[in-house]
Parts: sequence; C-alpha cells; structure tokens
Amino acid sequence: MARIVLGIGSSHSPMLNSPAEDYAKHGAIDLGGRKLLDLDGRPVGYETLLARRGDSLARALEPDELTRKAAACDAHIRHLAGTIDAAALDALIVIGDDQNEQYGEENLPAILVYWGQTIANRPLSMPADAPPFWRRARSQYHEDETPREYPVAHELGRHLIGSLMDENFDVSTSRHLAKAHGEGHAFGFVHRRLMPARPIPMLPVSLNTYYPPNQPRPRRCYELGRAIARAVESWDTPARVGIVASGGLSHFTVDEDLDRLVLRACAEKDAAALTSIDPARLNSGSSEIRNWITTAGAAEHLRFAWQAYEPCYRTPAGTGCGMAFAVWKQD
Repeated sequence: MARIVLGIGSSHSPMLNSPAEDYAKHGAIDLGGRKLLDLDGRPVGYETLLARRGDSLARALEPDELTRKAAACDAHIRHLAGTIDAAALDALIVIGDDQNEQYGEENLPAILVYWGQTIANRPLSMPADAPPFWRRARSQYHEDETPREYPVAHELGRHLIGSLMDENFDVSTSRHLAKAHGEGHAFGFVHRRLMPARPIPMLPVSLNTYYPPNQPRPRRCYELGRAIARAVESWDTPARVGIVASGGLSHFTVDEDLDRLVLRACAEKDAAALTSIDPARLNSGSSEIRNWITTAGAAEHLRFAWQAYEPCYRTPAGTGCGMAFAVWKQD
C-alpha cells in the first residue's frame, strides 16, 4: 500500500532567486502599475497602500534586514531540499498553479492532473531587452541551456484520476503540455530548487488559483487534499509518496495576519480555519494559498514538524511576498 509520508510547503517567488539588492527592482514593478489588492482583496492603488503604511516598514526595508531575509530564505530552501532527498520518496505530488503558461482562456481547468510519461522543462525565453535582474530571478524555474524531460509518476496519476472521479471530483487531465513553453513555474521551481540532487518522479496537479470565476473554493481545496491522501492509500503499489504546496503565501501585498493564520492552522490541523478563509483574500498572488490548503488536507495525518516565515517587503507600501516554508512528517 502507498502512503503519503512527507508534506512540504514552499514559496516560489522570483525574489527567492534574487540578492537583497534586487528587491527594490522588483518593487519598481509594483510602483509601475501592477494591479494591487488591499488586505481585504479589493483593488487599490500603490499610493493608497503607501498612505496606509506610513513609515511603519522603515526597519524592514533597511539593507541589513533585506540581506538577512534573503539569506534566511535561501537556507530554508536548502533545508526543504535536504528533507525531500532524505525521505527516500518514490513519487512526489506537486500542487501548483498555472499563470497562462500552459492553460488560458481558451481552456482553463479548475483542477488538472498531468500524467504524461515525462514533463519538459525548457530554458528561459525572454525578450532581448529584459533586465538582468529579471532574467536572474526567473532562471530558477528553467533549465540552463538544454531542455530536459523529467520523469512523471504517471501510473500514480492514472490511479489518482480514477479515484478522484469516484469521489465526485470532475478533474481535467493532460498527457501532453499544451504549449512549447514547458512546465510552469510552480513545477519548475520544485525540480530546480527542491530536487537538485535527485529528480523524484513528479505528479503535477494544477489548480486554477488565479483566474475567476472557476477558482476552487477553500473548502473544496481542503477536501481535494483529503481525497488525494485516500487515493494514494488505495493505490496497490508499495510506495513512499510526498506532496508539495508550491507557491504563496500572501503577495503582492503582504498580509502577515493571513500568513500567520495559515501557518497556525496547518500546525494545529485547524481545517475550519483554513476552509473558512474569505475567497476575496485569495486573489492575485495570495491565491496560491489554495495550494497550501490542499496540501494541509492531504497531510492531515502527518505531524507539522517545522515552519519558517519571512515577510519579505520590497516597498514602503507593503508590497512583496510572505515567504513561508514548512514540513509535515510521520510521527
């Protein structure tokens, strides 16, 4: 019998591949017209956010503090990579989101299981005039020079699809990538940053976290996670399986209260708190918290063994990313 023996949560922001001195360059994008939301999920301008914050983030934006946070996040990623490598997994389910990388308005599934034999990761493709800091930041999702086909846990994928259908989850499926871009950032991050030593066969599960109107609601995400755990346990193959939440937490406006609620609820197995989060707060980048809610449901039988959190601000208005890292383990 297979069983989920490890859960991982990890932010995957481009800032995680940026030195501290590049944080302000990411912040310039926020000033330049990025669509921002306030802490209640309502559209808001940068200047309004700045007025609300005042000078409260002065210390958080000092160079030494940014350097500390960048180093801490890098150490946390290495810790997660070491934990995955030491777990002797046979398969790794990754709950991630797609941002028009493979799926768009012509066909935007709410829940999709990719179960091809392999999944391609392709080198970064950018306009020639893309700034160096942005190239560096995005490179963490892509192969350096040569495309690579990574193994997929396709037999587990076929079983998972059937099991979820039996549980009334009408999932979409794919055996081939829709676009030449290659795997999306949520999955490329796991291959490139969390599995540098040994590419464990991955099973990508893509949630439409970003784009209304068919974003799975928090309760549906948690129940999906529980159903994934039951599916793994019903797979007639002796296998050690891990599951990863790729993305989050709050961004592009950092909401420390929301982030700490999510981490506390994961630690305390507080399904009620996770499933009752107002969906209005789960839009833009913060929508990726859905991946954590799903993973928390799947890892409900595991012990929440470790967590780290760094609210990485990049402007005085409070934009940036709530960087979170977590491990669920067997007792």
